[in-house]
Amino acid sequence: MTTSFRQRLLANETLIGTLVATPSPEIVELLASLDFDWLFIDAEHGAFGPEQVVSLLQAAHDCPCLVRIPGPDEAWIKKVLDAGAAGIIVPQINTLEEAHAVINYSKYPPLGKRGVGLGRAHGYGKEFSSYLESANQQTIIVLQAETEAVLDCIEDISAIDAVDAILIGPYDLSASLGYMGDISHPVVQNAIESVKQACSNHNTQLGIFGVCADDVAPYKSLGFTLLTVGVDTLFVQSAATAELQALRNAK
Repeated sequence: MTTSFRQRLLANETLIGTLVATPSPEIVELLASLDFDWLFIDAEHGAFGPEQVVSLLQAAHDCPCLVRIPGPDEAWIKKVLDAGAAGIIVPQINTLEEAHAVINYSKYPPLGKRGVGLGRAHGYGKEFSSYLESANQQTIIVLQAETEAVLDCIEDISAIDAVDAILIGPYDLSASLGYMGDISHPVVQNAIESVKQACSNHNTQLGIFGVCADDVAPYKSLGFTLLTVGVDTLFVQSAATAELQALRNAK
């Protein structure tokens, strides 16, 4: 039996992905051919909508994709899940009520009220019945902890059974706490530790983003398993800059 991406996540497997910020199927196809465990499709900050998300998911082939949507919006959740994403990453969660709303929008009855319609996720109807039977068990829900407000309810949010992982947004979190970009500040680190402790209390997986491996590696050693390293645009810039400088400096 094939192990699903959600099963791998819940089994504490270290899963390394990278962030896709551009609506380029070619970039997604290229990254999916590498050894990443998953791809982070960023429809929150990326300049594209649900239509482009479908193209990116198609280009990813068998590589699981989690799509970060713009917010806890029912329409976006339905469109992304019906398009065949392995799951969603929901930013700007501030209250327990918002967390429960995301679950409600993401799960079919009796666990939620997700609407039923034909889509790419079940072969446009070809695998409709089998998809409905397994979707509640296979769909991944990741909520982001990136605001000061969420710290007041992170214990309760991480206790929700359907919340598979909490993804810390370190840059937004630092800004919300008044220390923009200073992730190493004790106040920010204490906030990260409080999220880590809450997730540990309820066996909820932990994720984090970092620009480079050196930024992410310390969290891997702390037991974070849903790891995101780098951004497609930064990969292009850094590689191009390195080659440009190497040639300019050549004798």
